[in-house]
Amino acid sequence: MNPLVQICFRVPFDKIQASDVRPAIDELLADAHQRLDQAIASDRPLQAMDTMTERLDYAMSVVRHLESVATTPELREALNEVQPKVMAFYSSIPLNAALWKAIQGYAATDEARALSGTMKRYLTKTMDAFKRHGAELDAAGKKRLQEIDIELAEITTKFSQNVLDSTNAWDLTIAEEAKLAGLPETAVAAARAAAVQKGREGFRFTLQGPSYLAVMTYLDDEAVRREMWRAYNTRASSGDYDNRALIVRILELRKEKAKMLGFRDFADLVLDDRMAHKGDRAQAFIEDLRVKTDPRFRAENRELAEFAQREIQPWDVGYWAEKERAALYQFDEEELRPYFPLERVVAGMFQIFSSVLGIRVSEEPGVPAWDKEVKCYAIHDAKSGEFLGSFYADWYPRENKRGGAWMDALITGDPQKKDPHLGLICGNLTPPVDGKPALLTHREVETIFHEFGHLLHHLLSRVEVRSLSGTSVAWDFVELPSQIMENWCWERESLDAFAAHYETGAKLPEDLFQKMKRARTFRAANAQMRQLGFAFVDLALHREWDGSTDVVKYSRGILEKFAPAPLPGDYSMITGFTHLFASPVAYGAGYYSYKWAEVLDADAFTRFRREGVFSQTVGREYREKILARGDSEDPAVIYRDFMGRDPDPDALLERAGLIAAKA
Repeated sequence: MNPLVQICFRVPFDKIQASDVRPAIDELLADAHQRLDQAIASDRPLQAMDTMTERLDYAMSVVRHLESVATTPELREALNEVQPKVMAFYSSIPLNAALWKAIQGYAATDEARALSGTMKRYLTKTMDAFKRHGAELDAAGKKRLQEIDIELAEITTKFSQNVLDSTNAWDLTIAEEAKLAGLPETAVAAARAAAVQKGREGFRFTLQGPSYLAVMTYLDDEAVRREMWRAYNTRASSGDYDNRALIVRILELRKEKAKMLGFRDFADLVLDDRMAHKGDRAQAFIEDLRVKTDPRFRAENRELAEFAQREIQPWDVGYWAEKERAALYQFDEEELRPYFPLERVVAGMFQIFSSVLGIRVSEEPGVPAWDKEVKCYAIHDAKSGEFLGSFYADWYPRENKRGGAWMDALITGDPQKKDPHLGLICGNLTPPVDGKPALLTHREVETIFHEFGHLLHHLLSRVEVRSLSGTSVAWDFVELPSQIMENWCWERESLDAFAAHYETGAKLPEDLFQKMKRARTFRAANAQMRQLGFAFVDLALHREWDGSTDVVKYSRGILEKFAPAPLPGDYSMITGFTHLFASPVAYGAGYYSYKWAEVLDADAFTRFRREGVFSQTVGREYREKILARGDSEDPAVIYRDFMGRDPDPDALLERAGLIAAKA
């Protein structure tokens, strides 16, 4: 039997082959069409719709996931072949006149008028979504909209694949260890292991996160830093993997779609059901942060140039900033690595949130996965023992795996039936080398906590409607449950639960902790302006760019205003910006939401800081009032339920040290 055609909580990753994809998707598409017909004929179409694509959703989630973590030419080809017809089906749902008529008919019934709570919100959001996705267009308009959706699915997938291939196409081998001056021992060992993996002598460096960041932060050789920086920031901008034309086409199609649906631009379309609602409001939000951040940003960059006693180039920034931080705070981030072995960090994180949130996390050995390093875990409610869900964790980089870190949902359970959820978290963290455990940077520790926050949002959801469950919330709210988790990486009490020397077991020394805390806001304005630059270029491309200028040059012109050093003429990070262009929507016109949610998380964590970072009372409220509720209520209402008020917009600036804390 084809392993993709039935939903299996224990996903048979060890049995799925590329040859399974085409026949499975054809079968599941036929099933989905049949279920769609049943929904149209039902007197309760809304309820039927919620599960009609469940099997297809599952299979496509599994296939897309495998293509991102264990890609092969055959799997990529299979995904590229089935994706257009799957996208055609999904985009046809709100364009189906008979289904729209059935929903409108149901909405006029006494039963529908009597709905309350989650089901009332589900009906309202469904009708709004159908209108926003073309239900009221004429036949020609519906046909064109479907063509746009199919083409977007195809070319955004190609964009992502080009970035992966371009990243893997570049590496650098250095023969002599003497040329690695400045690099930490961990980075040297990793480079040696990477060379051995390819059958080479010397030390091999790649554009994958741990390798690239180590070079940019510590390597004394400026020529090598410059070479790697240029390689990274020109990925997918030329040759076989050139994404420039794809970006132009993606923007054209998104703009055309927005205009067809009656919106000023793509930002207004995608923000319509988010907290910001309008592109203007999102733009005003990031402009306000820019104005408040800019003076300190300029001061930080003057201070760095004075410290380095030279004009700073882009490939110098990380290197000289690390030296300045070490001089100011006598703090080298590499000193922290021995205290953050991956296994202990993960175990400590589980311990903290088991206590705070009232859950129990346990490893499930022997569960088949896509790589031998992947582990599987179960989550139970600590009080009742109810099995809430399971998740996979895949932490290390591989050449068949895309970069970055992410969480994804594989199965959305039904809490009314006590059906569990299934999800996963992935990263590209420093791997173990030379017989030592994986020793992480503090930033990598934050990444683990961040993705676990997304995962808990999925696994602890108690919403009975699949499409409103877990992380299926407004995108400017979805980062709250992830970003708030990073705060526990900075508190002494919580650090003591997982920060211990991998050899001696000694806790993180107090003097090192204090140095880390003092250095937390070092160049905070630069960190903020970097994110704001991405948000500005995102909104500008989706609201203002008219196609009359080169898209890479246009983007560079915006980003250089937020850069700490002049950008060279070939700078083209936009061609590798998967956040914006690796799916039909992705974070397109929504990158601002990181900062929006950061305001929420900085403010919401003040409750934990005030009442205790291990407070089970606050933790239980957080679980019940935010994590469990998904999109069953307006996110502004959900936030107020937890905090008792609207968010304080200055909370983020205070945490970053950019304004004085309120008394």
